[in-house]
Order: sequence, then structure tokens, then C-alpha cells
Amino acid sequence: MKPILNIAAYLFVSLDNLPTLRSRMLEECNARELKGTILLTGEGINLFLAGREKEMRGFLDYLRSDLRFQSLAAKESWSEQQPFKKMLIKLKAEIIRMNHPSIRPEEDRANFITPRKLQEWLDRGTDDLGRPVVMLDTRNAFEVEYGTFENALHFNIQKFTEFPEVIRAHKEKLADKTIVSFCTGGIRCEKSGLYMREIGMKHTYQLEGGILKYFEEVGTAHYQGSCFVFDQREALEPNLDSICFEESKRKNIKVS
Repeated sequence: MKPILNIAAYLFVSLDNLPTLRSRMLEECNARELKGTILLTGEGINLFLAGREKEMRGFLDYLRSDLRFQSLAAKESWSEQQPFKKMLIKLKAEIIRMNHPSIRPEEDRANFITPRKLQEWLDRGTDDLGRPVVMLDTRNAFEVEYGTFENALHFNIQKFTEFPEVIRAHKEKLADKTIVSFCTGGIRCEKSGLYMREIGMKHTYQLEGGILKYFEEVGTAHYQGSCFVFDQREALEPNLDSICFEESKRKNIKVS
């Protein structure tokens, strides 16, 4: 087994006293020689970390000892080398910026579909009620270039704050379809799924755990290419192996 455990995780949960929380987490990460990025916001936590397995699992145990993080679920992959250069914990206003404060995933969730169930729908081409299934990629345009689901719809957006406007413009065309939104790990779909429901799109789902969970449970079926990740591995193949261990030169993309 490769020696470095990489985890990606998020949780929408109300947090306060963020500077103190940041100091404690940074101390725990540094003591375990973990590297990566943690975002702390009033609406929750988002993290991408890498380190030796024992130390990583110890940190996750530390996090979950706080009742607020008890339900935190991590997606895992392995690498030969440490893909991060340093350990950063940032304080932000939102985990993922959408500029729609009425969308609060901590209080409610959009309908979700598991990777295995999605594969069943895609194999058949319809949902359980016979409606056509449309995969909706909520990621930015450069991420889509690395890979996406076959025949997926995307809007060539440059940042997630553009999503509400473009989905509104396509609402009527998608009215008779079942929409499954997806992103890297599921975090953007927590908000996009709720927003689509708010504007009256009835038959919408989010892919539970995003592309990375789909890779873990299903693999290559109905997916073409790789999945961009925000670290120096650049992108992951469906077997969760990295395709590059350096900052992307081909696309001149800054990763953090």
C-alpha cells in the first residue's frame, strides 16, 4: 500500500469562536506532521489533508471527539508522496461561496442518490419512474476538461457563484428530466441541489460523495477521463491513482 493517506471531507455545521478552533486544529495537525488545507467557516468545515495513516486517523479521531464533527465522513485515497507543501487553516465566510444566504445545508439537504444507484440509472438511461436522467456538472470549466460523466450537461462557468443564474436560464428545458448534480466531493451540490429545489425544479438529486465517492464504489462506468483535485497530484484516475505529482504546467492552474 502507498504510504500517504489523503482525505477529503466536509460538514455543514454551525461553528463559532473560529480563531480558537483554528489554533487547536493547527496544533494537532502540526504535531502529527499532516499537511494540506482546512477551511473553517460559520457554516462548517472543509478539509483536504495528507499524512501517514496512523497520524491521519488519529487526527480524525480528535475531530470526531468534538460532537459538532462526530458525523464527519472522509473520502480516502493513497499516494506515494506528500501532495501538499504546508499546513494551512483558513477562516472564510462560506465553505463554498454561492452568495445565497437562504441556502443552509446544515438545516436541510437536497435529495441524494448513492453511486451504486446512479450506476443503475445510467445503465438503464432512466430513473425508477422512467424519466430520462441528465447528469449536471456543477464544477468550473477547467475542472470539466479533465473528465466528467458521459453526456453530462455543464455551463462552462468560471466560478460557482455563476451557477444560480445559469440554472435558472435552463430550468424550463430540464423540467421533464431527472437531474443528478455532481462535483468533486459533493460539497457544491449540497448548495446547488437546495437551490434547484428552491426555484421549483422538482426531480433533482445530488450524487452522494461526489465523483471521488463514485470512483471509490463504482469506478469507470459512465465516466470519461480523470477528476481534478486541488492539490499537487493534479487529478485522480477512477482507480484513485494520481496522474501527476507536480503543479500543473500544461494548464497553468494554481493549486492550493
